[in-house]
Amino acid sequence: MVKQRLVVGAHYGLKDWIAQRATAVYMAIYTIIFALSAFSLRELNYQEWSGLFSHSLFKFLSFLFFLSLFYHAWIGIRDLWMDYIKPTGVRLALHLVTLFLLVGYAGWAVQILWRL
Repeated sequence: MVKQRLVVGAHYGLKDWIAQRATAVYMAIYTIIFALSAFSLRELNYQEWSGLFSHSLFKFLSFLFFLSLFYHAWIGIRDLWMDYIKPTGVRLALHLVTLFLLVGYAGWAVQILWRL
């Protein structure tokens, strides 16, 4: 008779490791595309900059960059709080503050990108 292993814990592990690597790859690719696009501008003025972000596809790719950044940060900070903050109430408070800030930053990114 084979005993089943009892798995306990938060079950983050590999899934979050892959998610953090995937977001890092997307952010690196976007950074290269953004740098090439920015360096291809004729002048660095508001009209050129606004023209770069006037395309819906570029806005969408930029928004995906910010979502990747915030999710990447969430995984890292969540793990940091879980590993180093032992009192449960303090850890919960830090999780909530971090989560609210990152969601707020995502909303701010939407406002900035679609206001141009």
